[in-house]
Amino acid sequence: MSTGDVMSQIDENTRHATKMAKKKAARDKIMAKKEGEKGLIIVHTGPGKGKSSSGFGMILRCIAHEMPCAVVQFIKGAWQTGERTLIEANFGDLCQFYAMGEGFTWETQDKERDIAAAAKGWEKAKELIRDPKIRMVLLDEINIALRYDYLDIDEVVAFLREEKPPMTHVVLTGRNAKEPLIEIADLVTEMTLVKHPFRSGIKGQKGVEF
Repeated sequence: MSTGDVMSQIDENTRHATKMAKKKAARDKIMAKKEGEKGLIIVHTGPGKGKSSSGFGMILRCIAHEMPCAVVQFIKGAWQTGERTLIEANFGDLCQFYAMGEGFTWETQDKERDIAAAAKGWEKAKELIRDPKIRMVLLDEINIALRYDYLDIDEVVAFLREEKPPMTHVVLTGRNAKEPLIEIADLVTEMTLVKHPFRSGIKGQKGVEF
């Protein structure tokens, strides 16, 4: 490498270090103002894959920090998922797991049964959220139950606004989240579908879908 090339590389490294130092100073200034903590209402929605997976990732973080948490599954209760197997077998002391659904509505083909299952799941969810010892409650696929009006969106929103303990996090997953829920949420992420193997004839697989 020529002397000119060496000097050019040094200049580039210096510019990069200066740029990153300015970014760090700006970031540190912003973070210094962020002191508050609160229990968050978190919504994962959208047509893309990863809504439940992200919710379970948060549950595993809670477990790693030895924070009591709970899961209520509203739709996939009939499935023996990897998350459920892992949590029940290894972390039952920290995470309560309730599979309340009986499968997607086109599988049961019984609206009254679906409504009853959703109502039972919501009663359990309220019980868990009210417990101040539980730091996070994942309501997996509750947005599906809300979408089909198996649960009253106004009741769910009112409960979260008025009865959720101040430091409890509640994560609600499922596509087509209703606007009143989005309005009261502190964090909303919409998963965007770009490509999915199902469209190419690939069925759901262990380790990816369940």
